[in-house]
Amino acid sequence: MIAFERVGDLVCAVGESPTWNACEGAFYWVDIPGRRIWRLDPSSGALRSWESHEMTACVAAMEGGGLIAGMESGIFSLALGAGPRAEATLLAAPDTLGPGKRFNDGRTDRQGRFWSGTMFMDMAAAQAVGQLYRYDGALSEPVVSGLLTQNGLAWSPDGRTMYLSDSHPQSQLIWAFDFDTATGMPSRQRVFVDMKQHPGRPDGAAMDADGCYWICGNDAGCILRFTPEGKLDMRLDVPMTKPSMCAFGGDDLRTLLVTSIVPGQPQPGELAGAVITLRPGIQGVADLPFRALTAA
Repeated sequence: MIAFERVGDLVCAVGESPTWNACEGAFYWVDIPGRRIWRLDPSSGALRSWESHEMTACVAAMEGGGLIAGMESGIFSLALGAGPRAEATLLAAPDTLGPGKRFNDGRTDRQGRFWSGTMFMDMAAAQAVGQLYRYDGALSEPVVSGLLTQNGLAWSPDGRTMYLSDSHPQSQLIWAFDFDTATGMPSRQRVFVDMKQHPGRPDGAAMDADGCYWICGNDAGCILRFTPEGKLDMRLDVPMTKPSMCAFGGDDLRTLLVTSIVPGQPQPGELAGAVITLRPGIQGVADLPFRALTAA
């Protein structure tokens, strides 16, 4: 197992959505059921958090400061001040949200548009009602539909390929799409990786500078790196059974921060729910801050 450092002694019930904010030189991530947003300054080790008014599933930096977030009832902007609670402002809410649903995985594309998908929270019900949305100042119609547990969003370094996964046990697929950078529309959906042929379910993802796709193998305690051709060429074992998402950051974009989930029955000695950093020897691609391209 590659050397790693644990971030404090915090435990997130469902740690998710790490992202590197280059303007601040800080990582952000969330604990979904804990209704908490976390921030780490790796240069000083300073760690702090804010409460949110409802479950926050994914975050991305906003141009000019603050975060954009996919939450239970919609897409919000979050102002993080000196107080203990994030100040939330609703930006958009699709009609398809309702009882038992929320947004899940999300991030910005290479033009700064924010993307996130919805899901039915009771995974045992296996309701394929999840939909992927684009927000660029206005909310799109559903771009992809019929998802069980939307996950794994990422874009190639040139922005011309979009990746999306469904981490539900009945799916476990990763798709690739051609992506029109001007219009923000994906097309030609095809299977990129069938994760039933690999360890773990495909949870959150990251992209490196070589155009390789990194996916957390939830339930298998590993992170897998796939080439643009869909070939597995690296496996990193991590000290938690359920790694949930990873993000490259640091001044050189060579630090990988990994969040995780506390399983129902943790394995002896595992760092269930921990957040760790490691140096895999590969440079990542940073997410752009959100910027509105369309007037709301």
